[in-house]
Amino acid sequence: MIEAPLQFVRPREPKPDWLKVRAPGSENYLRLKGIMQDLKLNTVCEDAHCPNIGECWNHGTATFMILGDICTRACAYCAVAHGKPAALDIDEPRRVGEAVERMALKYAVITSVDRDDLKDGGAGIFAETIRDIKTRMPECRVEVLIPDFKGERAPLETVLDAKPDVLNHNTETVPRLYRMARSGGKYTRTLELLDRARTYAPTIATKTGLMVGLGEEPDELVQVFQDLRGVGVSILTIGQYLRPSPDHAVMTRYYHPDEFRDLKRIALGLGFVHVEAGPLVRSSYHAHEQADAFAASTR
Repeated sequence: MIEAPLQFVRPREPKPDWLKVRAPGSENYLRLKGIMQDLKLNTVCEDAHCPNIGECWNHGTATFMILGDICTRACAYCAVAHGKPAALDIDEPRRVGEAVERMALKYAVITSVDRDDLKDGGAGIFAETIRDIKTRMPECRVEVLIPDFKGERAPLETVLDAKPDVLNHNTETVPRLYRMARSGGKYTRTLELLDRARTYAPTIATKTGLMVGLGEEPDELVQVFQDLRGVGVSILTIGQYLRPSPDHAVMTRYYHPDEFRDLKRIALGLGFVHVEAGPLVRSSYHAHEQADAFAASTR
């Protein structure tokens, strides 16, 4: 049963206290930054201006961004640079694996820019990266946050065949806002990808993320929750959209932490195994806990 629309709290200006975070600078943060620079690796933590970089890096976790740092799409919400990417770096999987080993990670997240210029969208590099990590660190779980591969089935199966522990593809926003927010993306394609992943590899958890504050309505969010459960998604993240620059999509308002709690309650009521919802939540935030919840649900 769909509950009555949420009554949203009025926005606060300037930036609310719950969105203020301490600038990073711990010893472990600086150590990890040095490893990334030494191995010439990119992280979405830095390129996407993630507000949790200090907390996550201080705890020895990071999200690696493979396939370069130039995206072939220009999504209105994203801080990652777009344009013509550099040539494919076939040594990158080895360097990511080495970084995971040097950092002694127990959980690694691998994402990428969109590479529509490549025949397989970069799926082969994703697969090689997963395998390199698993060879070096068999106990390390690997989550991949993948692009949509233009809706093609073969690249998705290439990634799944490498046996990541979690397959994540972000929905980002409600269907009505796709044309504005997601350059080259389609809502139906997102649902199809998540459904194919669950069907092809049912033991691999499927996960997705949403941003709020782009102009969506409460009933639209609830409908997206239902659509995602309809294709078997187990893990959902919901976070506040923060405008990277004046050139990006306008943020319509801040959500109060109480509203995130309401959204989490509704989503859990629809059957998600784990929901991470909050102003500073991003796809990889507390990712290991989300994977733990899925594993527990399958026992």
